[in-house]
Amino acid sequence: MESGTERMDIREAIADVRRRTLTGIHGDIARLIYLASTRDYNTGRYYHDGLAFKFTEEVAERALEFSHREIFQRLVFTPLEAFAEELETFIQTNLTAREKVIEVWKKLEPYRVTIPQNSDPVSAELFISNVRIALAILEGRKKPNPAN
Repeated sequence: MESGTERMDIREAIADVRRRTLTGIHGDIARLIYLASTRDYNTGRYYHDGLAFKFTEEVAERALEFSHREIFQRLVFTPLEAFAEELETFIQTNLTAREKVIEVWKKLEPYRVTIPQNSDPVSAELFISNVRIALAILEGRKKPNPAN
């Protein structure tokens, strides 16, 4: 059972993540990828040096986990066209060629590691489906022509 002080610390840590980290990351897909990258793939635990120093490791972990789930749920319920635009924005800010990112995402499905550990299976499958459909939409669009 967490104390009132611990709940307050977690709320403050969540606000800190939003204000100091997530606002500097453009788009929810990029935010989701960042938050997933703070999770150890072997243990499922989240870690962030600055947050752990300012609060505690446990509070930092809970704040990152909460933020990860929050962004994930927002993306799951994002309408498909807006989701495709989110993905397009992420790809455009990536330094890799657009076609290469689409090809790799279709083949290797790296977006699967961005799903929070305890997500319900329906949300996870909906997210995966939305990514696949968004990739197909983007692949079907004409490539931007810089000469125009």
